[in-house]
Amino acid sequence: MIIVATALALGGCMRRPGPVAMVQPQNSLDAIAYGGRTAPPPMVAAYAAPGGAEPAYRLDAGDRLRVVVYGQEGLTNTYSIDAAGSITMPLIGAVPARGRTPAGLAAEITARLRRGFIREPSVAVEVESYRPFFILGEVTAPGQYPYVPHMSVESAVAIAGGFTPRAQRDRVTVTHPEGGGMVREVVPLGTPLSPGDTVYVGERWF
Repeated sequence: MIIVATALALGGCMRRPGPVAMVQPQNSLDAIAYGGRTAPPPMVAAYAAPGGAEPAYRLDAGDRLRVVVYGQEGLTNTYSIDAAGSITMPLIGAVPARGRTPAGLAAEITARLRRGFIREPSVAVEVESYRPFFILGEVTAPGQYPYVPHMSVESAVAIAGGFTPRAQRDRVTVTHPEGGGMVREVVPLGTPLSPGDTVYVGERWF
């Protein structure tokens, strides 16, 4: 009995705790860049598409990005994606952004900086403001408007001042850029929108 009790006691003392998940407090990218003395491990910011849908959000001309390179004030800045689909940064010049996710762009910037500029760069990218959407046809104030995350066709119509008396209200046409082309669909008002979409409200004939 003494031997068994001793074995059980030793077993309890030597038992290792199970894995513990560590959650780092969420800070802004600028806080990450300037807030501490010890650099974090290289990171790449991920971004979920508007509304939490998959696949992840793809960048395009008109998006404004906050790019943080840890410990490098001369590189950390806000960059706009130009008409050619690129951002231009010091040291590495033009970096293609169109069609990439924010995480993919961060990885590309990291790779370029590592080629003779910074030994172990740590880069994060987030969308500061999205490219606009467009709404045309039978709405009170057609035109270009800033995209708001999680918006739908119905909220886009509201932003444009609502329907005109002649509008076809039950469905509208949305044109969405995809894969280098345009996809056009007739959709109900609850359909989610993405940055760069064009909404067209037709006229009813009776």
